[in-house]
Amino acid sequence: MNTVPEPRTAAALAARRSRTDAALLRVHESIARLQREKAQVSVSAVARRADVSRTFLYDNSEARAAIAAAMAEAGDRRTRMLTAQDDEREATWRERALNAEDALKAAQAEILTQRTRIGELLGQIRDLQAEWTEEAIQRITTENTTLKQRVRQLTADNRTLDERLKAARSNLRFQDRRVADLEARIAEPSSG
Repeated sequence: MNTVPEPRTAAALAARRSRTDAALLRVHESIARLQREKAQVSVSAVARRADVSRTFLYDNSEARAAIAAAMAEAGDRRTRMLTAQDDEREATWRERALNAEDALKAAQAEILTQRTRIGELLGQIRDLQAEWTEEAIQRITTENTTLKQRVRQLTADNRTLDERLKAARSNLRFQDRRVADLEARIAEPSSG
């Protein structure tokens, strides 16, 4: 058995190794480009970018290991990013919860103040109601009605007296004119 390959076979093997090395270089460059672009690293994406077949990527252990490592790194990066986002959201919610808690405390204090004020006012109302018996309220209501009637009567009397005053003034003016006429007549014959 001959262990030294024939020159044609050796040249074919070298060419094949060279194409494989070039394809692996393109695979590594494609993975690096996908990572820089923050694009998803997958077998199909690397195959398209590196211009190699998926079969090559699955069959070649170095290519398969490079893609698996890139996908694991992307998964770890995504996990860290999601963890950071969760921490940020949690901090935001924690802040909102603290703000809501402060607002709730302020509202409860305001409610307590208002309840105290309402209690004081209800006490004043009860005190006022306690001073007035039903009989006193009835008497005051009757007096109020009587006073309203008296006001109406006095208003009507005032109107009547006002009309009489106007009439008296009118009569007085008439009488003054008449007296002036009479005085004028009396003064005329003696001058003539």
